[in-house]
Amino acid sequence: MMQQTVPFQNTQAQVRVNSFIRSVYNWMAIGLALTGGTAFYVSSSTALLQLIFGNRIIFFGLIIVELALVFTISARVNKLQPATATALYTLYAVLNGVTLSVIFLIYTKASITSTFFVCAATFISCSIYGMTTKRDLTSMGNFMMMGLFGIIIATIVNIFLQSSGMQMIISYIGVIVFVGLTAYDTQKLKAMALSQPAGLDAGVVRKGAILGALTLYLDFINLFLMLLRILGNRD
Repeated sequence: MMQQTVPFQNTQAQVRVNSFIRSVYNWMAIGLALTGGTAFYVSSSTALLQLIFGNRIIFFGLIIVELALVFTISARVNKLQPATATALYTLYAVLNGVTLSVIFLIYTKASITSTFFVCAATFISCSIYGMTTKRDLTSMGNFMMMGLFGIIIATIVNIFLQSSGMQMIISYIGVIVFVGLTAYDTQKLKAMALSQPAGLDAGVVRKGAILGALTLYLDFINLFLMLLRILGNRD
């Protein structure tokens, strides 16, 4: 009896993992599609570009709202209703598309497209590694988080220095950091899925999927932007 029960339990656990991870990637893909579509639409409207980037109050207001949304979803997802968490994630993806629309004015569409596919291939490879490796990536993830804080500090400093060389160094380091974080975050999501008890409320699972989607979405977007600075051709 035990020999039959254990494989069955393992199969059930794997089904839960596959279902959860599939939901995470579906929501991440929806977020990326909303961001890309919004960015392209805004970049095609002179009036919207002037409204957003011609007024610093509006632009920085959008940035503040985005940061508030990320904080709210990350820190308070357990207290939110599933529909609310989904709406906030969707809103964040749209607003991020608004602020990222400027890349269509800086880089050629061809280089944006090619960089996106390079980023997607890199992201998928890292996710597969994070999902399949038996190595514990916690220590690497902690190291990459320290690298992320270093990038943030260096970026703030470079706002004043305006050094193209420093920006390129930040971009190369950023690629390494977000490659590592993608693998680490994927492994964390797998562990989260394995720890979920059978019969968990669907709303709780949805909120976990939204939080996971936001995490991987941020990894993808930041990796894309770092690669674009390296590979992108300017107009």
